[in-house]
Amino acid sequence: MNIAIDGPAGAGKSTIAKLVSAKLGYIYVDTGAMFRAVAYNCTKNGIDKDDTAAISESLSKADISIKYVGNVQRVFLNDEDVTDHLRDESVGNMASVVARIPAVRSKLLELQRKLARENDVVMDGRDIGTCVLPDAELKVYLTASSAVRAKRRYDELVAKGETPDIDVIEKDIIERDERDMNREIAPLKQADDAVLVDSSYMTIDEVAAKIISLAEEAGAGV
Repeated sequence: MNIAIDGPAGAGKSTIAKLVSAKLGYIYVDTGAMFRAVAYNCTKNGIDKDDTAAISESLSKADISIKYVGNVQRVFLNDEDVTDHLRDESVGNMASVVARIPAVRSKLLELQRKLARENDVVMDGRDIGTCVLPDAELKVYLTASSAVRAKRRYDELVAKGETPDIDVIEKDIIERDERDMNREIAPLKQADDAVLVDSSYMTIDEVAAKIISLAEEAGAGV
């Protein structure tokens, strides 16, 4: 069984997908992390976000894979564990840019679909239900207001000892939403058969419980 969770940046997709997959005993596939690995490869090598040719060329030297270390998903770039670098703000902004490039999407799409063909998975991203897994048994569109998403990110950064500007964070989120929703290839949108879940005023546990309930209705075994 495949569960697709789509939604904008900061909606809590990864956190919720991890909880749901653990409860159901499914494999969690963080597609955003895969795009972030491509983005990290670009930032690490000083490739400009507007240099599409250089980004595409860099793919030929980028071997991206997902492995589980002690039941924890880790992302590897050329056999280097880069997981801890993928939440950097610069990497996130670059990921939104590279995700619009056909060569990047093509490289990662088959790996994602292969995982889904061979396993029960919970997969989150921007276009899982509309493009990657259009036949998923359950599709969820998880969202929250830009203000709520900015506050969540602000709290994460403060907890790390940083001193971010919440207004700048919200501005970046709104701009990223605009890019994701208006890109030519696989834009962010709610699939026609997806269930809308607004997490703005829900706890993490409440959101996870809602999706697990929907999964059980769709035939998932717990």
